[in-house]
Amino acid sequence: MNYSVGQAAGFAGVTVRTLHHYDEIGLLVPGERSTAGHRRYGDADLDRLQKILFYRELGFPLDEVAALLDDPDADPRAHLRRRHELLTARIEKLQQMAAAVEHAMEARRMGINLTPEERFEVFGDKDPEQYAEEAEQRWGGTEAYAESQRRAARYTKADWQRMKAEVDDWSARYAALVTAAEPPAGERAMDMAEEHRAHISAWFYDCPHEMHRCLAAMYVSDERFKAFYDAMAPGLAEHLKEAIEANAARHPA
Repeated sequence: MNYSVGQAAGFAGVTVRTLHHYDEIGLLVPGERSTAGHRRYGDADLDRLQKILFYRELGFPLDEVAALLDDPDADPRAHLRRRHELLTARIEKLQQMAAAVEHAMEARRMGINLTPEERFEVFGDKDPEQYAEEAEQRWGGTEAYAESQRRAARYTKADWQRMKAEVDDWSARYAALVTAAEPPAGERAMDMAEEHRAHISAWFYDCPHEMHRCLAAMYVSDERFKAFYDAMAPGLAEHLKEAIEANAARHPA
């Protein structure tokens, strides 16, 4: 069986002009010609075309493709192994690219414009985007959420590092306060609750005391938030909730 240039091009998904070019440079010279001088491609030609397109897909220039295919010492099995190695490497590279794109998409949604390496440097193994989709579903239509997105989109790596340092410092001091059995309605606890509210207002969105009360309720009702705060010190989530409520009470609207 042999095929016309149009048929061969259709099988391979390339243009007739491409096959003409391959013929002209000696990369794929059809094995036969019709009586009228038209190109005719046999099974061996199509097999070679498949290999050419494989290497082209991997980014090899045409002269290197020709060298690979025309090496008289090439072992067909070694050739297949080489193709398998190249495909495996390409798959790994594409997976890395896909992961990078996914990170970028998540970062854009969260407004965290950091590379994966920078996010790891800032946040360590804690994923700042863990609840991004849920947050968008719950508060996506609010002005507070929109303001948080606008602010976060402007932050640099240094900003995120400074913010995290503030959080770590506050967390350590509040954990020490709870461990020392300071009462939630005491001055120190209320002052730190106010510091907590001010941090939210400074970095994300304006957080009036009533909104802070709502957040405090969530810190104990949502098991994930409760676990986050209780990991700092046992009972810290409930202690913070009470301190926030006491602080709000001393700041009437």
